[in-house]
Amino acid sequence: MITAGDFRKGVTFEMDGAIYLVVDFLHVKPGKGSPFVRAKIKNIVTGQVQERTFNPSDKFKVAVIEKKEMQYLYNEGGLYYFMDMETYDQIPLNKSQVEDALNFITENMMATLQFYNGEAFSVEPPTFVELTVTECEPGIQGDTSKAGYKPAKLETGYTISVPLFVNQGDKIRVDTRDGSYMERVK
Repeated sequence: MITAGDFRKGVTFEMDGAIYLVVDFLHVKPGKGSPFVRAKIKNIVTGQVQERTFNPSDKFKVAVIEKKEMQYLYNEGGLYYFMDMETYDQIPLNKSQVEDALNFITENMMATLQFYNGEAFSVEPPTFVELTVTECEPGIQGDTSKAGYKPAKLETGYTISVPLFVNQGDKIRVDTRDGSYMERVK
């Protein structure tokens, strides 16, 4: 069990039949009245973020989230298949569970799956990935009227802003945390 007074960033707990992650918290001790904890919590299954106020003595069951590195194999009929590289078990996930990660992972790429009570609920791509640019306008030398960036479509279908010197067919490194361009890969 964990009390609201013990909340820290990254703590996961069960409340009202759902699993929440503490995104941010603040212990408040007003001049009058009793202290309380104001926390921003995220439902790890639906992704919904909400701000709640707790009594520091409120107790919750700790939710243990397991993470496992697995290989993305393919998608078929709306299901996305991942394989455990140790046991070779394949786990199918639906689009809502992998939607954000699909912007950055391709077939045979490793990704981190999160499990709660043995059930996978979300997929995290690696922090940095190397992807090929499939569509982008050619950069015109000397064109500095814009901020020096242009849209480029990656092999996953995700569109990202890249510098003018990046061309179609180039391989680039992308930061998956915010979907930003890092560098061109040789």
